[in-house]
Amino acid sequence: MIGAMAVLLGLQLIGEVAVQISGLPIPGPVVGMVLLFIALRWRESLPEALRTTAETLLSHLSLLFIPAGVGIIQHGARLADEWLALLAAMVLSTLITVAVTALVMQWVIRRQRGARWDG
Repeated sequence: MIGAMAVLLGLQLIGEVAVQISGLPIPGPVVGMVLLFIALRWRESLPEALRTTAETLLSHLSLLFIPAGVGIIQHGARLADEWLALLAAMVLSTLITVAVTALVMQWVIRRQRGARWDG
């Protein structure tokens, strides 16, 4: 489990370094996740230690929301001052996400149907 955690943290570190060097406007952990995805696709299997570590982390995922909750409480006055802009941003981003997800899903379904008829 320690080795798998080292792999996950190492990929996150590589992602952070890549973002700092390149100046990409993407969070370093996201780049690290993409690298993990590429590595797992290349390997074509998920090591059992990595599976166990990931499942353990996911089972405690709710603990990772504590810092966000503390931040919300700490900045309560700011939230009260800017609630309308925050609400608009949340509603708009949710609608955009739903629309893009629906369009991507339609594209995937069409592509799969086409692949079935071609093959």
